[in-house]
Amino acid sequence: MKEKKFEKLEQKVAKLNEEEIEIPGELPVIAMRSNVVVYPNTVVPFYVGREKSLYALEDSMENYNQLLFVVNQKDPKIEEPKEIDLFKIGTVVKIMQIGKLPDGTFKVLVEGISRAEWIKSIEKKYFKFKIKLLKSKYRKTKKLIALMRVVRDEMQKYIQYSRKLPTEALMFLEDMEDPDVFADLAASICPGSLEEKQELLEILHPARRLEKILELISKETELLEIEHQLDQKVKKRIEKSQKEYFLREKLRVIREELGGEEDAEIRELEEKIENDDLPDYVKEKARFELKRLEKMSPYSPEANVIRNYLDWILNLPWNKKTEELSDLKIAKNVLEKHHFGLEEPKQRILEFLATRSVSKSMKAPIICFVGPPGVGKTSLGRSIAEALGRKFLRMSLGGLRDEAEIRGHRRTYVGALPGRIIQLIRKAGVKNPVLLLDEIDKMGISFQGDPASALLEVLDPEQNKDFVDLYLELPFDLSEVLFITTANTLYNIPEPLKDRMEIIEIPSYTNVEKFHIAKDYILPKIFNELNFERKKIVFRNDSIKQIILEYTLEPGVRELERKLRTIVRKSILEIVEGKEKVIITTKKVKDYLGAPRIKEENRLKKPTIGVSTGLAWTAYGGTTLFIESILFPGKGRLILTGKLGEVMKESAQIAFSLVKKLCGEEFTEFFEKNDIHIHVPEGAVPKDGPSAGVTLVTSLFSSVKKVPVDNNIAMTGEITLRGRVLPVGGIKEKVLAAYRKGIKKIILPYQNRYDIEKIPGEVRKDIKFVFVNTIDEVLREALICEDKEC
Repeated sequence: MKEKKFEKLEQKVAKLNEEEIEIPGELPVIAMRSNVVVYPNTVVPFYVGREKSLYALEDSMENYNQLLFVVNQKDPKIEEPKEIDLFKIGTVVKIMQIGKLPDGTFKVLVEGISRAEWIKSIEKKYFKFKIKLLKSKYRKTKKLIALMRVVRDEMQKYIQYSRKLPTEALMFLEDMEDPDVFADLAASICPGSLEEKQELLEILHPARRLEKILELISKETELLEIEHQLDQKVKKRIEKSQKEYFLREKLRVIREELGGEEDAEIRELEEKIENDDLPDYVKEKARFELKRLEKMSPYSPEANVIRNYLDWILNLPWNKKTEELSDLKIAKNVLEKHHFGLEEPKQRILEFLATRSVSKSMKAPIICFVGPPGVGKTSLGRSIAEALGRKFLRMSLGGLRDEAEIRGHRRTYVGALPGRIIQLIRKAGVKNPVLLLDEIDKMGISFQGDPASALLEVLDPEQNKDFVDLYLELPFDLSEVLFITTANTLYNIPEPLKDRMEIIEIPSYTNVEKFHIAKDYILPKIFNELNFERKKIVFRNDSIKQIILEYTLEPGVRELERKLRTIVRKSILEIVEGKEKVIITTKKVKDYLGAPRIKEENRLKKPTIGVSTGLAWTAYGGTTLFIESILFPGKGRLILTGKLGEVMKESAQIAFSLVKKLCGEEFTEFFEKNDIHIHVPEGAVPKDGPSAGVTLVTSLFSSVKKVPVDNNIAMTGEITLRGRVLPVGGIKEKVLAAYRKGIKKIILPYQNRYDIEKIPGEVRKDIKFVFVNTIDEVLREALICEDKEC
């Protein structure tokens, strides 16, 4: 029945629209549950489907000349609203058109006529209220006209940015002069929430309504403007990426036409990454860098940086190793073939090989060879590599001041490179070479960092498994590298670095050892290098000994090798000129090398008052030094000459005080009226070290007591103010120096008695060692006293 009643509504609407409108005091009501608010002077469509609304629509058509009162719900979600759920102010509208939809609902087109406020409900079956029309009273002032213009301009900007409204919406505002109608039209297209739109409906005065509209539109326009700017930026980026993609594809096609060199390089790198035996983290990093390279221009500087980086990480021996030899006999033969003596280093290497043959997981030791120049530290490292069957590399650390030489440079500029450790590993092509770090005691510190501190990670067996070069930014395993370091002295090596190394001291060579090295190692090496028949140049044994004694005075054999090379060159010249054979005699040595270079006396010719022979240790081996002292009238001063260091100056002061005590009170006046001058010859050579105390006391005591010092005795040791003799270092080098000078008796501190075990047997049998605890024992041995109570 309900559907039949509404079938003829469309025909009735057309007829009623032509009649004159008269608004009664009561009207049927439709509760709007959408966000659409109907304003006067606007045409709005909405849908009617609820039963109450259909009754109100029917009543309007039948009894109220198509007039309705529409009012919005406070909460659109309520299905069956009551009076309390409705706003108080709504709009009286006239139905202009009705259309039935397939789902049974009706589409209603209405025109707003006037604002109204409902007073009370007068129907229970559906909403029907008594209403009160609301009229606005105003005058069209200049301020109101200006406000209309501002709203019109702001509305134009809003429609420009908003994509929801057509530009035709402005046409209604352009021609409208009535402020009230203008405000209602502007409110109908103004954005806002239901509460804000209802507030616009409830404002009667058009000026205040326009001010509220301007506030809402300005806020929305500002947001839309920001959105527009963001959209433009995104659009530009998308256009740029699309343009780059298009150009890259075009460039790819051009390359393919020209031969595809760039693509071939990329494909080659891809194949290398996938096919080479690389750790997973290296492959992942390489793939990431390759993707970056593909997106770049091949001519950009950064592309070259990435190419160099890929070249480094793909050509490092991440998993390549040399098969290590484990035959101890072969290793022993190799060590004996290249080196004479050096029993302790050879024994240590054989122990390492034996342990490696039992346990392959043993970490490689960090060996440090310490000894004077020319004793074979570097060549011993080369022999170790040969004995192990590993590749040998050498890196000189002398004068190194830049930490980046060890850790590498960060990839922040085009010329960045890995550190020299990684460079040598790549050069070797395997991850387990023998790497010799030469002159580790000669590194420096500068504003560029501390290389010694950087070496801590390299030389620490607990850390070097994950050594990270700053250029690679990837951990590289250095634990299988056999590091061998060399140094002349230990005191220049920082303690944390020294703690990570196994110290093996390589002592000076004796004259006997030098003779065998020259005869069995150096001369065969020289003839092999020159590819010359050895039988044409014959060295007599006494001539080799003469060269060692009269032309070289060194702990090693470098100068000896140079002298032998000089003699061989001069001999070859004679052979080329026509001589068949050259025999090197002592006379020939003088002819070839000139007068003997070692001009200083081996020792004093006779016992002398005030002159004692001391032993000193230097970075280049041991040496002897004479300490002289004389007395002359003066005021009790102590004069020191000979370029003495601070330690020796303090030793001289202690010796002076101790001699005063030893001489007793009867010499008090003697010391007050005489000056004592202590001199150490060779004044241009700096001298320092805690080992000249006993020598100074002996020289001073000899001068004061007028008692000569035995010229066949040398001594070393430090003293205290109470006359106790303290132990010193470098005993082996000092004893060898005394042996070279022909000294037969040496005074040593008692606590150094075990150090002579390291001295070769041929030296020990020719020298008598006297071990002392006090200065009295030293004086009894060193001074030649006729009455035995000096």
